Amino acid sequence: MIGILKKTFVLSTFAMSLTGLNAQTLNWISSTEGNTWQEQKVKLQASSTDTPILKADGTEHIVTFKKWGTCFNELGWDALNILSMEDQEKVLDQLFSPDGDMKFTMGRISMNANDYARDWYSCDEVPGDFKLKYFNIDRDKKTLIPYVKRALKKNPNMTFWVSPWSPPSWMKVNNYYSVRSDAKVNKLPEEATIALYEGKDNVDKKFYPKQVTENDYMIQDPRYLQAYADYFVKFVQSYKEMGINIGRVMFQNEPWAYSIYPACAWTPEGIIRFNVEYLSPTVKKNLPGVEVYLGTLNTNRIEYVQKILEDPRMKDAVEGIGFQWWGGQILPKIREQYPNYKYVQTENECGWGKFSWKDSERTFELMNHYLGNGCEEYTFWNAILCDGGTSSWGWNQNTMLRINSATAEITYTPEYFAVKHFCNKVVPGTKVLTFKEPGDDKLPTMILQTPDGKFLVIAGNFNDEPKKLTVELSGKYLEVELAAHSYNTFCTK
Repeated sequence: MIGILKKTFVLSTFAMSLTGLNAQTLNWISSTEGNTWQEQKVKLQASSTDTPILKADGTEHIVTFKKWGTCFNELGWDALNILSMEDQEKVLDQLFSPDGDMKFTMGRISMNANDYARDWYSCDEVPGDFKLKYFNIDRDKKTLIPYVKRALKKNPNMTFWVSPWSPPSWMKVNNYYSVRSDAKVNKLPEEATIALYEGKDNVDKKFYPKQVTENDYMIQDPRYLQAYADYFVKFVQSYKEMGINIGRVMFQNEPWAYSIYPACAWTPEGIIRFNVEYLSPTVKKNLPGVEVYLGTLNTNRIEYVQKILEDPRMKDAVEGIGFQWWGGQILPKIREQYPNYKYVQTENECGWGKFSWKDSERTFELMNHYLGNGCEEYTFWNAILCDGGTSSWGWNQNTMLRINSATAEITYTPEYFAVKHFCNKVVPGTKVLTFKEPGDDKLPTMILQTPDGKFLVIAGNFNDEPKKLTVELSGKYLEVELAAHSYNTFCTK
């Protein structure tokens, strides 16, 4: 009986796949620099003399995609408030409304300051406050919480997750927010970095980081570790009191980023200890239903991630793993080795504030890579910034919406359209069937299936000249010429 039901399900899925092909016509949306979101019709062919670069019939399945999201930062809030109220509503609609361009349904919230906070802070800077008597989110009530609530008005069903850049400074071995010193950016004495490498020189430029820390910068005394786990609980509870439900926590943003802005260096041993012995049991006891994920992992040193995941206690401590930046390089191998975890992408690479079409191609490539390698969620960094997208310490980053602080003019950057080609059509419940990395042909391509059984093809051409794309969909052929440096989405209405 089970076999009959399974066969029936497969045949039903196949029939649904064909449903979108009976009309023989797809809606083709294309974008090139200066000519974005252009729509036309394209007919499917019964045969082809070309070998398809991808083919699918609806029975394939890499992952079922769940959520697109973005972060909520103070400088994003400041950029939004440069606009008139009418333009603010327009922007928020485009980002968060179910009928908007991006349809974001998830938000990342930084616990304490990050590099896009106005300045550096935590929710408790009273040294030795192990009982967190002085913990408060007063600052967030003026910036992040109003920002989040504006998004919730557009979509009350949004979900949220949390990851800190740095613990409170008094919980760290160097008593400071950053890990490394830089006289132009922070007030950390240069000699305070001694704990990082202890004078050792083990540089290998093939990896990130080029050299790994010798010590945990989070103090490993049980009083500090338990206080920090309790700190996560207090943060989630405090946000809930404000009407914002946080459903997931991750212990650290980029534990291998030894940065001059808020950060915290961790060893594999420290990561295991805090997650297994403190954070996970404390969250499970005090926050029923809140997930603990291991993230956000930002290294391509696979042996370090393997060491963490090989601890037999880890599988019960965390439900999933979040990758970003250099961590994306090892995602395919890690997922192959540890298939029982859920995988998510936690922060899109944010570039260098050039706002170029070439930079946006990198974003398009990353979305293709992470979804194709099994990530069921994808989080973008700042969706909106003003002027050069400059951080509080001087790093210019790309963003989707760029606000001129002098004129309040809104610019829809190339990044916006790279993202829109995925987010606008890949709705929750869409299945990722098969994909292809850019490769030598520079044609990143993905075939998906929407919840109503229709095929969806998303393809880029990163070449300087037009290129032919041939894809097979249940025995029918999509054959088109993609414009140079273009984004393309093919779908049925």
